[in-house]
Amino acid sequence: MDYQDYSQTALEAKGTGVGRRFVAILIDSIVFGIIYAIINVLLGSKQLALTGGIGGIIYFLYFIILEATTGATLGKMALGLRVVKLDGTPIRWPDSLIRNILRIIDVLPTAYLVGAILIWSTSRNQRLGDLAARTLVVKKS
Repeated sequence: MDYQDYSQTALEAKGTGVGRRFVAILIDSIVFGIIYAIINVLLGSKQLALTGGIGGIIYFLYFIILEATTGATLGKMALGLRVVKLDGTPIRWPDSLIRNILRIIDVLPTAYLVGAILIWSTSRNQRLGDLAARTLVVKKS
């Protein structure tokens, strides 16, 4: 399925709900956990602050780079999901940057509860980053 197929989907779709997105973020968390463990082994457990800092940067780069270049993280790919602009066109680097910087609000205070509440309560199942970047997570039809 190419982006032309998503064009119509995005225009008509509500967006993917919390369930599929939750499973996708679980997969991404497992991937990140493996990456973080490798960093920890390479830097040593005595470098906790450095490991945490590098891990945090890699966490955000993982989402920003994959979504900007492929439209999906590994978790989204596994579930047939893709991030698109509201008109169905591919997201660009600025879109990915905006939606993922705002991921901090989803993650830090409540472990994705803020994002889940917004997905449940917005008409197109968008979290704060999606609303700001004017993006939508859609599934393959």
